[in-house]
Amino acid sequence: MRWQERYAELRSTPEQALRRIRRGKHIFIGSGAAEPVLLVEALVREADHFADNPIVHLMTLGPAPYVGPQFKENFRHNAFFIGANVREAVHQGRADYTPVFLSRIPSLMRERRLPVDVALIQCSPPDEFGYVNLGVAVDITLAAVKAAKYVVAEINTSVPVIYGAGFLPMEEIDCWVESDAPMIEHHEEPPDEVSLEIGRNVASLIEDGSTLQMGIGAIPDATLDALQGRRDLGVWSEMFSDGVMKLIESGTINGARKTIHPGKVSASFAFGSRRLYDFLDHNPEFTFHPSDFINDPMRIAQQHKMVAINSALEVDLTGQVCADSIGTRFYSGIGGQVDFIRGASMCRGGKPIIALPSTAKGGTLTRITPTLTEGAGVVTSRGDVRYVVTEYGVADLLGKSIRERAVALVAVAHPDYRRELLRSAKDRHYVFVDQIDPLGIYPRRHERRIQSRDGEKFLLRPIRPTDEPKLSSLFYSLSDDTLYKRFLRTIKRMAHEELQDYLDVDYESNMALVIETLDDDLEPEIVGIAQYFLDPRTQYAEIAFIVRDEWQGKGLGSQLVERLTKVAKQNGVKGFVADIMATNQPMLQVLAHADVEVQARLEGDVYQIRMPFA
Repeated sequence: MRWQERYAELRSTPEQALRRIRRGKHIFIGSGAAEPVLLVEALVREADHFADNPIVHLMTLGPAPYVGPQFKENFRHNAFFIGANVREAVHQGRADYTPVFLSRIPSLMRERRLPVDVALIQCSPPDEFGYVNLGVAVDITLAAVKAAKYVVAEINTSVPVIYGAGFLPMEEIDCWVESDAPMIEHHEEPPDEVSLEIGRNVASLIEDGSTLQMGIGAIPDATLDALQGRRDLGVWSEMFSDGVMKLIESGTINGARKTIHPGKVSASFAFGSRRLYDFLDHNPEFTFHPSDFINDPMRIAQQHKMVAINSALEVDLTGQVCADSIGTRFYSGIGGQVDFIRGASMCRGGKPIIALPSTAKGGTLTRITPTLTEGAGVVTSRGDVRYVVTEYGVADLLGKSIRERAVALVAVAHPDYRRELLRSAKDRHYVFVDQIDPLGIYPRRHERRIQSRDGEKFLLRPIRPTDEPKLSSLFYSLSDDTLYKRFLRTIKRMAHEELQDYLDVDYESNMALVIETLDDDLEPEIVGIAQYFLDPRTQYAEIAFIVRDEWQGKGLGSQLVERLTKVAKQNGVKGFVADIMATNQPMLQVLAHADVEVQARLEGDVYQIRMPFA
């Protein structure tokens, strides 16, 4: 029989199609914007036909009337990811939640650990070869179709045809209903200032040529906005929305350096505006594949500089990430977070990122917490986490001790909660009892890429509370002569208590800048530091700086002083003062070449320096 003849014979009304489903059979509903809305509405109209029919799906964007209390004897929903339309039913016990990695769902369906007897899907009309297309949701839908014994398709003329694995021959469809309903659209509100700042912080970690995974929402949208102007970005993501389309149109995303599917955007589902759906339709730049392919950590790890950007509900001071529940109340799901976090962790040059606002409920709750809320589940473990990003900065936890993690996370928490968090860390013996309060807000605007006279590249940036181990390494790498010239005395030990003085900055009256190495394969090292301490009586600040011996004479000290001078002027400092040994010619020469008047008076073997700002 030609497919056209079979096609005509299988046409049905929604009610007729659904009456063929037996009681107790497991029903799968298509995901996200590909939810077959006509079939869902018919399900509840025909509810009396059903009894104890489990309904499973990922998050859907359309209605979910089957979770209503009046249908408790007819249907029982099991969510693989909890959406807003079923959240209350899960909270009240009328629906279930299965925590599961998105990459594992297709195989669990094949093994009937997550059984599917019936698949209700939405797809495009068949092409001239008799193939329909799953459109914007291949994800676990393809696996559900393969596992089901009865497949009902809502064939919708609004569904875009997307290249990849989403084509199905009509032979795999047992019944179909006609629809011309508009695709479900998803429109995000414009990002607020907190989201924009988080987006800028996340974007600061992303290099040209990186491959991106991100979700939807204000933070992913803000991150994508902040990436305008980057080069050769690629996308390998379980999902995406309109922001990706905008970066493709601007030329920022072209997939030029991707290792799998170069030149294409690889995903398993998408939702957004009608403009996005039209952009996807028959566009060879896109290829959609099932979740066990896209979310496979081994494939993710093969990408070029894979950057995985995921969200969280809270992070505790040891680095445990909760992303699916608020205490004992399940809120969303595991989804693909762990798949991508682990894949990016295994990727050479990869960066797994957890991005979240520092507070919730209008600032009344901190999302950086001493411990996870009672009952909260760990989605990403301490061992998997690396970057945690808020609007107040970036905490890099890779290879860090609990003490270092706690300090880093307190530093990116909201300032209103830092003292309380630090006190909790001290009570639990996570940090030293004399650990300083990191109250200053890190001024990322002062970061600069610089290079030495011989072309070596460095990052010049404000000091961070987490720099104590790097400062210790710097001081113990200095020669005795350099230490004596800097401190005017012999230094045998640079203890924790003394290092705290360098970290006790508010970025205004007390300020320190450091220079650190840039190497993709090695942890950065600090090779120089310059600082000033303001005297509030005179509004002059005492300045001091030091550069590691092997990097002296290469222009780094001059750049430190030049940048510190600009920052001091911005902060209202009237000038610098310093005491410098007469034998410390390198430091004297650096100051002599500064773009500031230098007044020097020799007292014994020490020059007393005064540098008033114009």
